[in-house]
Amino acid sequence: MNYVIAVLADRIQAEAAYSALEKAGLPLAQISILGKGYKSADEFGFIDPQKPARKQALMMSTWVVPLGFIGGLAFNLATNYQLVPSVGTFGNRLLGGVFGAIAGAMGSFVVGGGVGLSAGSGDALPYRNRLNEGKYLVIVQGAPNITNQATRILRECAPESVQAYVDPTQI
Repeated sequence: MNYVIAVLADRIQAEAAYSALEKAGLPLAQISILGKGYKSADEFGFIDPQKPARKQALMMSTWVVPLGFIGGLAFNLATNYQLVPSVGTFGNRLLGGVFGAIAGAMGSFVVGGGVGLSAGSGDALPYRNRLNEGKYLVIVQGAPNITNQATRILRECAPESVQAYVDPTQI
């Protein structure tokens, strides 16, 4: 399945683009308008970037937290540092491991979640931001002949941008 996404400044431009696509005979079931008063990004199916970021952070923490514990324990073994002298040698080594695990958890959520949030969402996040700015998206999905025709028509409507995509799961 191919997609063409046009970003338009206001509702009037979005409706004019929709009308132009309708006049050209494109199937209306394959045309969507996203924006205030129309479909939302969630209704259309844009991935919420926080879901994959959270998933990636949790996956990363499953191996970083134990490694952090081992690293903290190894650091305490190597330095013989007495953080709390009253708990003894074993207690201090255990504390070193716990602090290492905490550092691993913080790192996995910052790095795993941050990278997942910025890179894992693909182009969905910029389109969500455009919708939040009050812009409108006209999206045409279908076979290449439909999306190529839609691209030509949408370019005539002077959008802010037009971008074509091919769904990688359909190749």
